[in-house]
Order: sequence, then C-alpha cells, then structure tokens
Amino acid sequence: MDPLVLARWQFGITTVYHFFFVPLTIGLAPLVAVMQTIWYRTGQERWLKLTKFFGKLLLIDFSLGLVTGIVQEFQFGMNWSEYSRFVGDVFGAPLAMEALAAFFVESVFLGLWIFGWDRLSKRAHLVSIWLFAIAVNLSAFFILAANSWMQHPVGTTFSDGRAEMNSIWAVLTNRLLLIGAFPHTITASFVVAGTFMLGIATWWMVRLSRTRRQHDLAQARDVYRPAVRMAAWVTLVSGVLLIGSGDAMGRLLVEEQPAKMAAAEALCDTESGAAFTIAAFGAPGASCYELARLIQIPGMFSFLATHDFAGEVPGTTDVQAAFAERYGAYATNADGSQIVDAAGNPIPVNYIPPLQTTFWSFRLMIGLGAFSAALALAALWFTRGGKRSAAADEALAYDSPSDWKVSDAGWLQKLALLAIPMPFLASAFGWIFTEVGRQPWLVTPNPTGIDAVRLLTLRGVSTSVTGGMVLFSMIVFTLIYALLAVVWFFLMRRYVHEGVAHKVPVTYRDTPPETGELVEVIEVDEVIDQPLSFAY
Repeated sequence: MDPLVLARWQFGITTVYHFFFVPLTIGLAPLVAVMQTIWYRTGQERWLKLTKFFGKLLLIDFSLGLVTGIVQEFQFGMNWSEYSRFVGDVFGAPLAMEALAAFFVESVFLGLWIFGWDRLSKRAHLVSIWLFAIAVNLSAFFILAANSWMQHPVGTTFSDGRAEMNSIWAVLTNRLLLIGAFPHTITASFVVAGTFMLGIATWWMVRLSRTRRQHDLAQARDVYRPAVRMAAWVTLVSGVLLIGSGDAMGRLLVEEQPAKMAAAEALCDTESGAAFTIAAFGAPGASCYELARLIQIPGMFSFLATHDFAGEVPGTTDVQAAFAERYGAYATNADGSQIVDAAGNPIPVNYIPPLQTTFWSFRLMIGLGAFSAALALAALWFTRGGKRSAAADEALAYDSPSDWKVSDAGWLQKLALLAIPMPFLASAFGWIFTEVGRQPWLVTPNPTGIDAVRLLTLRGVSTSVTGGMVLFSMIVFTLIYALLAVVWFFLMRRYVHEGVAHKVPVTYRDTPPETGELVEVIEVDEVIDQPLSFAY
C-alpha cells in the first residue's frame, strides 16, 4: 500500500495502454492522406475505397487514444503533484502548445474530413486530412519535447527548489528530442501503421485469392494488392530509418544516461569490446553478477554504443560509484536535507534502474520488429511482377492467383495476423525501456549541462494521497480501460471484416421474352458504401 509504488504502477498501466493507440494514429493518418491524394490525382476508384476503409479504422483508433490520453494529464495533479510543482513552469509550456497549436487543429480538420465528403470540394477535403495528419505529428512533437526535457533538461534554471524555464527555444530544440526521441518515435509509428495496413490488406488478399473466383481474384489484385505493396514499402523504409534513429539515440544515451545503457546490457564493469547478450536470466532482484547469460556476440554492445567494436562502455558498478559521489549516496530533499524512512533511517539511492526489466524491454523492443520485416519482405515477393494485360483480362486466360500477381498462401495469411500486434508491443516495450531505465530519476540530471535540475522519483509523488486512494483509482482506471479495449477490438474487428466496398455477383432466374426459356442470369450489384456510418 505504498503510495509511491502504487502511483508508479498506475501511471505505467495507463501510459502503456494509451500508447497502444498513439503510434497507429501518428502513422496511419499520413498514409490515409497519401491514399486520398493518389485518388485525387489519378481518379482511380480503388484508392478512394482504401481511403474510406482505413479511414474508418483511423477514426476508431483516434477516438480511443483521445479518451485515454486525457487521463494522463490529470495524473500530474492527482498522484504526482510534487512533480508538477517542481517542473510546472517548464512542462506546462509544451503541453499548452500541444493543445493550442496541434490538438485544436486535429479536432477541427478531422471533423471537416468526416462530415465534408459531400459538402467540401475534393481539394478542400484533401487539405483537411493533410492538416489533420500534420497536426497529429506536431502534437507528438510537443509531447516528446516535454518528455525529452525530463530525460535531458535544457533551457532551465534551478531556483527556490523548482525548475524555471528561461528558453522555450532550447526546450524545443533539445538534441535528445531532435536527434533521438522525435525521429525514433515517428519512424516507429510508421512501422506500426505500415504493419497494421499490410497485415489487413494481406489477409484480405489471401482470403479472396483462395476462392479462385474471377471476381474475387480481380478484387484481390485491383484493390488489396496495391495496398499490400504500398504498406510493405512503408514498413521496410520506416524500419531502416527506425534503426538509424535508434542508433543515434543510443549513442546519446551512453553519454547522457550511462546507467540506462549499462542496465540495457546488464554490464557489471566498464569494458572495452563489450559483448551483446541475447538472453540473461536470474532471480528477481538479482545483481548483474548473478545473471546467467546465453549467447553473446563479442564487441557488439560496444559497437552499438560507440560505433567501435573495441570501444569502452561504462558498467553498472562504476556508474553507481560515480553517481553516488556526484549526487550523494542517500536521498535528499531540494534543500539538501536527507530523506528518511519510517524508522528514521536515511534512504540509500540505487542509481541503476531495475536490471531485468531494462534488459528485456530493450531486447523485446528490437526483436519484435522482425515480424514486420518478415511480413513486408514476404508480401513484396509474392506480389512481385507487372500488371496483367487487358487482352488477358478479356479472355480470362489466367486462373491461378500467381497469374494475378497475388498469393493464396495460408501461411502468409497467418503471418499477417501474427505480425499486426508485434510493432505495437515493440513500441510499448520501447517506452518501458525509456521510462523504467530513467529510474531512480523523474527528471534526469544533465551531466553535460544543467546538472542541478534533477528530481528523484520518490520526491515527486503527492504527499496528500494515501495508498488506498491510489489503489482505488488504479482499479477503476484499469477496469474502464479494459472495457474500452474490448470496445476497440470489436469495432476494429467488425470494420476489418467488412472490407472495402466491393462488387458481388448476384445470380437469379429469368425468362427472356425472345426465347421463352428459363435461364440463369448473372448481374453485378454494388455493395452500398457507408464508410463512416458509425461516426454520424
């Protein structure tokens, strides 16, 4: 019933849940805008259908992300009022900019996009979705500016026990933000959205191809195949950029947060040519010396940290000793007085974040991305080749899915479903690594700049809340979020199963007057398209 422990659990649960929706919105909004742009430029009906289809899913995801995101800001005043008092002058500025310069733009132009299909000109309607997509990413920029300041405080002075901002420009141009956090988060979001779009389009392509019916094969080729190839390329290109931004961010963290990077490898002592460990196991709370390590790649961790296989990387023992000497072996208040426990004893500070949580979240963040790459490469391979000729279409000369440049492989359909949640999980583990790896700090000291602006996590929790209060709110939030997750899943499942608006053959019996004989006639009927029916 420790309020600090419960408050950390509550913030962790709500944040991870919220961030399941965020990267999909960030990445899918520009993709929907691109599809609508292609339709606007070419007039091809398939891109309009894809725009409306994935636009539905975008709206569902955005709605859930909006609802869950509001709770995040309330927690700063509920469970973390001491943190808010310490950072309010700095943290409030980018949050206010996010609301005024980004969120209001999102809301206005998303509304115009939803209700403006038959009311706005095609150009004005296209501009609406682009402004929404840009505002979504701008919103992410301001939120990440606030978070990056917590990881690497800049543009700030320390006065009367509080952080006071003296340069908003410094906060918005924080090198950890521009070099690491923003490009890494945005590219990860495009991997999430690309895999999501790729998985759904691949599933539909294979499903239709397996029927072997001409009209289904044409639907698989003409509608879902372009979506598959577009999403596959987005996933692969974003994945390469993600690796590059992650590499840049890792090198910054070695300099700015050496404890986090040492814990990411569970590296005990400072080493030159440190190996990268694939897996390590141990009892809960075990030290780095007690972990059993499996499969090590010599020199790889040094290369990841320094771009030199023989580079020197600090270990947890040396980092702990250096931080204890620099910031004190025991927890202190802003005025320098020691913080004591219930028995009146000083509280020692462990400057190394939880080893196994940091170690495994780092690896899961990296490893789960392999599913996206595998699906993208397989989808590109099985849909390779040029277009069928008009003469071949007229003669119906090709009957196998491969002739239509689509695939009916059941394993590809299963891989598509398996790959969809993996980048979501990778993003969640990435944030767990980022936030847990920052411990024991809420605001990490900047060793190359503003070293005085720092705040231990145990000093950030509200002093007026009890363990019972936090536990009650945590249970309520968890139950509500679980209900919202069910709603999100069933809405997504319903509209994914509907697919894009398509034509289906309708067979009925008729008696032509010229022959008087009863015959079967096949007509094609257009399914009524209600792309945004749930939004009205």
